[in-house]
Amino acid sequence: MNTLKVLIYVESRYKVNRKRMKSAVSLVLSENSVTTPLEVSIAIVGDRKMAKLNKEYRNKEGTTNILSFPLAEGESSRLPDDIVRLGDIIISYPMVIKESAEFEMLVDDRVDELVKHGMLHLLGLHHE
Repeated sequence: MNTLKVLIYVESRYKVNRKRMKSAVSLVLSENSVTTPLEVSIAIVGDRKMAKLNKEYRNKEGTTNILSFPLAEGESSRLPDDIVRLGDIIISYPMVIKESAEFEMLVDDRVDELVKHGMLHLLGLHHE
């Protein structure tokens, strides 16, 4: 039995499909045969907040489309309830809008792509 908690925080003015975001998380977990009870948080923020996080954690100027923060770098962050806290995915909604237009795709599709990308990072599967 896979227990999955997806905590979603959205700055009020942004419209996202929470059910699709949770489905994207579930899909990545099933594609990677992850059955451990998990918790992950996703935040949809503006460019100012994203630029601040990008500067603070990556020492890079400006905004970015996604940041992911694994809770455990190499060690498990399993709490007494046996749910593994994977970490946080932060997505810039203004960047999603911009990229959706650039790539000629739906906003929800771009959000799904970024959520899946962030999940792979949280699972330790990094791109080159």
